[in-house]
Amino acid sequence: MVTADLLVGSGGSEWKSPVKAWVKHPVGWLKDGLGGLGLADNGLGVAMVAVGLCVVIAALIAITKNMKTLIAARLERSMNRVLARGGGVVAILVGVMVTIAVQSSSITTSILIPMSAAGVISLRNAYPVTLGANVGTTITALLAALASSGSDALTIALVHTWFNVIGIVILFGIPFLRPLPIRAAEALAALAVQRRSVAFGWTLSVFIIIPLLGIAVFR
Repeated sequence: MVTADLLVGSGGSEWKSPVKAWVKHPVGWLKDGLGGLGLADNGLGVAMVAVGLCVVIAALIAITKNMKTLIAARLERSMNRVLARGGGVVAILVGVMVTIAVQSSSITTSILIPMSAAGVISLRNAYPVTLGANVGTTITALLAALASSGSDALTIALVHTWFNVIGIVILFGIPFLRPLPIRAAEALAALAVQRRSVAFGWTLSVFIIIPLLGIAVFR
């Protein structure tokens, strides 16, 4: 909260967000338009949330498609050349910058996977790029937090960013830990080739069952 307070303002002062000012009038127009349909207060609120979500999703889809069209082919031609000249830090920065540009870590990793499968880029070079993509994707949350006048949203966005940065420092900064994720991924991939059910069970357990259990236990 201290960092967010320094960015937003001290002493409980309210930060005048420029993003909030930009969207104030369009939101008012939307509210007036939906209010003309005779919706009650609760119905009007639900309708505005639904429209807002549709706008956000449509904007993200448009940004993703356009940026992928603009830079994906160029990125595939230059990525391995850049990574071959630099070290792990350069690869992390590449992952951060590419993900910020396209606002999606999925695009960065979806480009790396076929390149790695085709042997264009080695796994050792692809690994730090994915780490950087995890940091780059947090910029979306930071941009969204700028629309808030308080420090709470920015605090959560900064937690998201620092969580990924600290994870990179631990996993990539400590030499004996650096190869462990690659070795674990290679072992899991070899096992998944022989038994596809293992990959499905691992994904279901790690990304769904275990988080749900954690929420149930520590809530």
